[in-house]
Amino acid sequence: MRRLILRGLRDGLPIGVGYFAVAFSLGIVARQTGLTPIQGFVASMLNHASAGEYALYYQISARAAFWEIALVIMITNMRYLLMSTALSQRIPTETGLAGRIATGFCITDEIFALGIGYAGKLSLAYLGSAFILADLMWSAGTMAGIIAGNILPANVVSALSVAVFGMFLAIIMPPARENKVIAGLVAAAFACSFALNRLVSPETMSDGMKVIVLTVALSAAAAALFPVPDEKEGGTAHE
Repeated sequence: MRRLILRGLRDGLPIGVGYFAVAFSLGIVARQTGLTPIQGFVASMLNHASAGEYALYYQISARAAFWEIALVIMITNMRYLLMSTALSQRIPTETGLAGRIATGFCITDEIFALGIGYAGKLSLAYLGSAFILADLMWSAGTMAGIIAGNILPANVVSALSVAVFGMFLAIIMPPARENKVIAGLVAAAFACSFALNRLVSPETMSDGMKVIVLTVALSAAAAALFPVPDEKEGGTAHE
């Protein structure tokens, strides 16, 4: 058990370092939203995705209703349902309900990669220790960003707040350059968002609801028009 925990801490440390840098930028956004360092720490402890957390802060700043906040975070984090299903096949069969729920809570993109790459049945001690360290650094990064936002001059804070948009551009640009469908969807998302904000007033549809509508509509259209090909056993693809 001790060896597995130490191994998990070792593998979780580089993930946590990366998380801290990303969460710092999110902390700047959280500070502009009005969150305190403690509130930002707790928000990051419970929300393990940068897109989902940014959506949270955006919804709060837009004064969205609680149900809108919950719905948009559920949509942006929907991929974790698939990851949980995949990892459920790797954990020991004798694992109880509490252990399975804990495993689901521990999943992030990078922790999922650790779990998939683990040889044999997945150890919860290993996965949990890696997640706890990474999550603490993720939460500490958000808190540090909020604290820095309270100390630094306003023009510096404004400049740092742009970093989170750079982060998302760094995520979407490489696949968009390689895949014309993704590039078209990114362009369509920008165009539809601009049009919706121009044509529909906040009194008619809140900003939070606009995000929900665009996310669901564009995702559904992409799935229907450009389905991902399945792979045959021989390695070839078919529609």
